[in-house]
Amino acid sequence: MASLPQAPPGPGPTIPLPRPAPPAIQRVRARRRPSGEPPPLPRHLNASGKWWLALSALVVLAWAVVVVTGSVTHFDVADTRILQAFAELRTPWLTRVADVAGVLATSAGIYVLWLVNLLVLAVLRRWRHLFVWIGVGLVVVNIAAGMASLLQRPRPYEVQVLGSWAGFSMPSLPMTALSAFLVSMAYSLVPAGRSRTVAKWAIAPLLLLTALSRLYLAQDHPTDVLAGVIFGVAVPLAAFRMLTPNDVYPVRYRRGRPAHLDVTGTRGEAIVRALQDQLGLIVGDVEPFGLAGSGGSTPLRVTVKGDPDTYVFGKLYAATHVRSDRWYKLGRTLLYGRLEDEKPYHSVRRLVQYEDYVLRLLSDAALPVAHPLGIVEITPEREYLLVTEFFDGAREVGEADIDDGVIDQGLSVVRRMWEIGVAHRDIKPANLLVRDGTLFVIDTAFAEVRPSPWRQAVDLANMMLVLALRTSAEQVYRRARRQFSDDEIAEAFAATRGLTMPSQLRRLLRQQGRDLHGDFLRRLPYRLPPIRIQRWTWRRVVLTVSTLGGGIVAGVLILGTLLGSPL
Repeated sequence: MASLPQAPPGPGPTIPLPRPAPPAIQRVRARRRPSGEPPPLPRHLNASGKWWLALSALVVLAWAVVVVTGSVTHFDVADTRILQAFAELRTPWLTRVADVAGVLATSAGIYVLWLVNLLVLAVLRRWRHLFVWIGVGLVVVNIAAGMASLLQRPRPYEVQVLGSWAGFSMPSLPMTALSAFLVSMAYSLVPAGRSRTVAKWAIAPLLLLTALSRLYLAQDHPTDVLAGVIFGVAVPLAAFRMLTPNDVYPVRYRRGRPAHLDVTGTRGEAIVRALQDQLGLIVGDVEPFGLAGSGGSTPLRVTVKGDPDTYVFGKLYAATHVRSDRWYKLGRTLLYGRLEDEKPYHSVRRLVQYEDYVLRLLSDAALPVAHPLGIVEITPEREYLLVTEFFDGAREVGEADIDDGVIDQGLSVVRRMWEIGVAHRDIKPANLLVRDGTLFVIDTAFAEVRPSPWRQAVDLANMMLVLALRTSAEQVYRRARRQFSDDEIAEAFAATRGLTMPSQLRRLLRQQGRDLHGDFLRRLPYRLPPIRIQRWTWRRVVLTVSTLGGGIVAGVLILGTLLGSPL
């Protein structure tokens, strides 16, 4: 191949970037939320949950009275009278029916429920519900077993016990575990609404039938069963409603990413109200937009009423996105080491504040980014909406017509970010839009201020690969040499490989069947040795060992609790 003429050393000239003014948006006067007024979308526990918690508090109070006084005489007398009444109804065939009716409260029945729920949640990858479900099981079983050992109430006397039993009787550990697992299954596997309501009503006769069976067989006292059911229902009900609220962690079986929150119903009304109160925007409609290219937030197109109506863009962030970001960065550290200075966000507020800051930094540097319009609080410390200009009529760079002008703009974006000391870190087709020959950059959530040279070099290579999807490596390389030296381009492709490319870019390269990375390497006058990515540090070793050890310890504790409990 004929050698190409060498570009002058050092950076080339930066091509001016077009910066269209945003459309005028009509606003009204914003309203400050008075002290004490609830936020647009407050967190709350429904009335039924409060009643069950109140009942469980009464049960705990009764346990405390028994422990202090050391007497359960009044309970024993009443329980014995009830069990004696059941004993008078005993017949051989009714005893066989009771044995079958109580199968769910046997050790085998409870273990089957536990295993089925575990496998289904793992297969569905509903990790949040799985972890809450495991936590509920550990808390309920351990507290119930601890109270039984503390109270040391014997099995019913003066009545023959027909069924199997083990341990002390207050509370009924089988009924406690069964109630907790059934309620947990309803909240982790059944979608909210009519289906979940039907599931709850179906649980009631199951628990009633099982309780009657155990009372008929004199395996438990009536108060043992009552205390176990109240405690077993209240704990998972409160835990799932508080830790997996349906508007944040919906149970659904249609395809969709967990990051995409439902913006209809209560949340949709809260967004409309918050936009008017906090930014003075009269909203006509809120709808998801561009979900295919977003995995870390819920992107929205918001219609603002006016003459004429206009659009603004919103990115809805919730606490679930922050937790996902933490797991994502932990996984990258375990697999690859310290790729760059990645630190997890401590709160969703910090995440939104950082993206708003970076957006304003890039906007002040005359980069073609969306004009920021403000941050809207939906639920304090849990949900926020970042509002920006909406590029109406723009198309992803992978679907638009690309000419030399658009290529120059994309390369100028990288050059300008180098000059101000910022790396985008997520350059992919979904984050580059084209409208009327003008290129825009969106989604600055992963941007890094004062990045490493390696990170900056990766931005250049990814930009060249994205632009070449709709053109050719030869055309993009020729235009790149007008703004970057051969050393800079060679460094970019020495630092870039499959790991450093966004998943969307890798997928599109596979679909086209083109080795664009190899095409660029073949056009370089020389190649630099690949920059090593894998880095072993003491931090990575400690994190790997602690993660594996924590998983093993958690598994042993769960199995030990279930297998060692006298169910």
